[in-house]
Amino acid sequence: MKAGVVYAKNDIRYDEIEKPLVKPGKVLVKVKYTGICGSDVPRVNGDACHYFPNVLGHEFSGVVEEVGEGVTSVKPGDRVAGIPLVPCMECEDCQKGNYSLCKHYSFIGSREYGSFAEYVTVPERNVCRFSEEVSFEEGALFEPATVALHGLERLDYRGGKTVAILGGGTIGMFVMQWAKIYGAQKAVVFDIADERLQLGARLGADAGINTLEPDFMEKAMALTDGKGFDYVYETAGNVITMKMAFKLAANKAQVCFVGTPTKELTFSVEDWENINRKEFTLTGSWMSYSAPFPGHEWSAVAHYFHTGELKMDDSFIFKKMPLKDIAEAFELYKTPGAVKGKILIDSEV
Repeated sequence: MKAGVVYAKNDIRYDEIEKPLVKPGKVLVKVKYTGICGSDVPRVNGDACHYFPNVLGHEFSGVVEEVGEGVTSVKPGDRVAGIPLVPCMECEDCQKGNYSLCKHYSFIGSREYGSFAEYVTVPERNVCRFSEEVSFEEGALFEPATVALHGLERLDYRGGKTVAILGGGTIGMFVMQWAKIYGAQKAVVFDIADERLQLGARLGADAGINTLEPDFMEKAMALTDGKGFDYVYETAGNVITMKMAFKLAANKAQVCFVGTPTKELTFSVEDWENINRKEFTLTGSWMSYSAPFPGHEWSAVAHYFHTGELKMDDSFIFKKMPLKDIAEAFELYKTPGAVKGKILIDSEV
């Protein structure tokens, strides 16, 4: 079969490799789309790849081609999304159902061959079926959509309250939609780009605030009658928005950092004053799994994409590129700001 194989830093090639065999308990998936994740970029353009040669790709959709002995939950022809985490199921964290925290895990598309290929094999529990009403493009976005839901629920989320989402990227837009699906009184998106705020409005946000405007904080607080927001989700991984979360939080609020920072974060006296005086709760979120594995996050995404209550906007996808052009796709990331959205690799073209 054909695959995008990483041989070294800055060396990913469209190459021919052996098609994987279907072993007992495994499922062979004919891949349709795979999204390039932000974590894939340093594995190709940097030094983050675990070994060479390697086949990356973990945000994927496709059709079950063949099932191994003992597989009962899916059959050939089923449309599925990939579930990339392969926890050990034996450590203390796994026994508690905290699979994201497993220290002995494998991961499809980094620690074992992934879906930048025509076919991929995964354990039976690592596929999530979805209906014909759900597109393969949506199927390739299951993983980020589940990350957003897991992040929402890292707080003691309840409907009927105000929610601030800092960052209008794909994860942020999914967090906002989950907040509305689960009954937010008011969900407000914060971003520096007006087009992202317009996207938020199309997807159901109650308001959008451009944080480049000098009076944005006054506008934001006015939306909550000066109290601040009950729930604040930081999804950009930006030091500026992480500190902004402290200012937007109401007294006794709950704050979750979903985004992954790339720069060191330090706290000023003012930051600590906000933490202390408001007595808000701060936590983080990692991946998208709960017990029983893989968790209700995945079935919820399949359900709400099916009903149409969870929406994928066309602007989520920056470009679709054939598998043969995978090297060109990763070259685009070398120009800062060139990629505005998700690149989907089409394994069938």
